[in-house]
Amino acid sequence: MSSLYVPPPACLQKPLMVPHRHMFGPGPSNVPPRILEAGAKPVIGHMHPEIFEIMNDIKSGIQYMFQTHNPVTLAVSGTGHAAMECAIFNAVEAGESVLTEVNGIWGERAADMAERIGARVNTVVAPPGGFLTNAEIEQALVKHRPVVFFLAHGESSTGVLRPLAGIGQLCHKYNCLFLVDSVASVGGAPLHMDRQEIDILYTGSQKVLNAPPGTAPISFSERACQKIFNRKTKPVSFNLDLNCLANYWGCDGKPSRVYHHTGPVTAFYSLRESLAVLTEEVGHVSMRSFVVM
Repeated sequence: MSSLYVPPPACLQKPLMVPHRHMFGPGPSNVPPRILEAGAKPVIGHMHPEIFEIMNDIKSGIQYMFQTHNPVTLAVSGTGHAAMECAIFNAVEAGESVLTEVNGIWGERAADMAERIGARVNTVVAPPGGFLTNAEIEQALVKHRPVVFFLAHGESSTGVLRPLAGIGQLCHKYNCLFLVDSVASVGGAPLHMDRQEIDILYTGSQKVLNAPPGTAPISFSERACQKIFNRKTKPVSFNLDLNCLANYWGCDGKPSRVYHHTGPVTAFYSLRESLAVLTEEVGHVSMRSFVVM
């Protein structure tokens, strides 16, 4: 008689079968063979020097994709939601004011995340299929005096691609960080982090980048880092603490990297390859050869 109380599941005695599908939603997108093959390369240790070299390549690729020179640029281990939480959990402390534009579910989720860490959250709701004007944003900034203003560049739940011109300058006029979700837009629409004065920008690997889900590129401006690295309290999440992540990704200028978490090395391979493909499409960083909406 077997000593196993729970028998082997019958479903696992059959080979894995996954259908081939053409996916035309905002993401995940179909992954090209070249990127799939990169993810199948041998697993090595997440603290091996070869992995650090790959991570450095990824950092350079993200800087190119975002059009930024920010030193604190990396990929969060997780999907776009992890990057959203990384941004909010590091940039906001309990009791501080946060303002979000709501023109779909992503503004609602950013507000929810900020509420969960004790922030004073205010939302400004845009009309269906629309977005706030700069005058409306300035009015809300004056009224609520937030430390962070959030909006989604590409609001995938409503199909809205909103302009960003002048918003970064408005935020800085009122000593507010400008946080932008570009999960469904970067690489498929013009976006220039430094030039548009965006303080925190993030995306997901599974959208325009055509990589498997599991990594989320993110970048922080010097202004954002000044606030984050001078917090009065520790971020609520150890896993998403930018102090630790910046060291693991070699962004803090320290001579050695300290173990923080086990990075998803095969996902790093895929992300690195997808960024390599993007850099080969010279002149197309702002508009890929297919539609993303």
